[in-house]
Amino acid sequence: MQSFKYYAPTYVAFGRDTENRVAELVKKYGGTKVLLHYGGQSAIKSGLLPKVEKILSEAGIEYVKLGGVVPNPRLSMVRKGIEVCKQEGVDFLLAVGGGSVIDSCKAISSGRFYEGDVWTLYEHKDHATKYLPIGCILTIPAAGSETSDGSVITNDEVEGWLKKDYCVDEFRCKFAIMNPELTYTLPAWQTACGITDMMMHTMERYFSKDDDMEITDALAEALLRTCMQEGKKVLENPTDYNSRAQIMWAGSLAHNDLTGCGTSGDWATHCLEHELSGMFDVSHGAGLAAVWGSWARYTRGENMPRFARFAKNVMGVDTAGLIDLDAAEAGIQAMEQFFRSIGMPTNIHDLIGKEISDAEIADMADKCSTGDTHTVGGLKALCMADMVEIYKMAR
Repeated sequence: MQSFKYYAPTYVAFGRDTENRVAELVKKYGGTKVLLHYGGQSAIKSGLLPKVEKILSEAGIEYVKLGGVVPNPRLSMVRKGIEVCKQEGVDFLLAVGGGSVIDSCKAISSGRFYEGDVWTLYEHKDHATKYLPIGCILTIPAAGSETSDGSVITNDEVEGWLKKDYCVDEFRCKFAIMNPELTYTLPAWQTACGITDMMMHTMERYFSKDDDMEITDALAEALLRTCMQEGKKVLENPTDYNSRAQIMWAGSLAHNDLTGCGTSGDWATHCLEHELSGMFDVSHGAGLAAVWGSWARYTRGENMPRFARFAKNVMGVDTAGLIDLDAAEAGIQAMEQFFRSIGMPTNIHDLIGKEISDAEIADMADKCSTGDTHTVGGLKALCMADMVEIYKMAR
């Protein structure tokens, strides 16, 4: 069992009509002038954004708005947000949306008082020392950003684009408002991508060389089974409150570090996918589904019993009489079948709609390994040649 720290300070208001508490919670955490950050028109058309504006105004809380956040949130938008905060004297950030909006808020938070270029932080060349506080009203359960310490931003200012993360405890939201009813209108594709993303957050922690943390493994396995069971129900009946609630809460639990306590995670699939979505601007969850099976087959030899356990305890495979290799393969196939059953791709061709070239694979591997100067992955440390092989297996 590995030593660990567990820090989960976010106040969660979960249930129907919890968005009505937004002004109360902003005040509780010191906000007097808010940057109201959101994505496209859905927040406006749904009536949520006007409702939030009305609640803030009636409570005497000033706010400025900045919309337009897109999936794989852009550095150019982060820069706009930083400037708005400086010009308007903003002292609190409120994200209304999903992981992309929350991640954009986190980047704005880190850059508001930082004297250098905010991208330097995402290149892991420096750390900010002061941050703006953040709260969120979650509308897309997927990324788990509402309770996590991480933010991922795409640099759209360089050729070929780059996608990098930055993780600090200051990024953990002060509060997260989570009303499952706000997710009823999500398209099936977005819902499925979200289910995949939250499952992968747990699987990145589950597949490790650590086999002596039974309570953490049991929690992870239960969360994965719940995501699959309730995810299919949600896709069949989008206004099933109970299933929407299960999925929404699962997304937070999957990425607030609970399912990684006492273990050392992997995260190679996320690193590989970041280059895919950086190059092709695809949905993150779909990209994860496209490469996971190839990663699993490439690395399973590092802990074959773990993959066999996954097959039995998560995927429900009857492993009696099977050697670990056959059980592991059956579990991987069952996971890929689940992904396909909810509309997710399980290879890069299906993800991007064309054959990926060797040159594109080489470019992604080069970026992922920073010119073959570092490895990714905890189960198996992957160098650039390993990454090329996995991308080719997934093509």
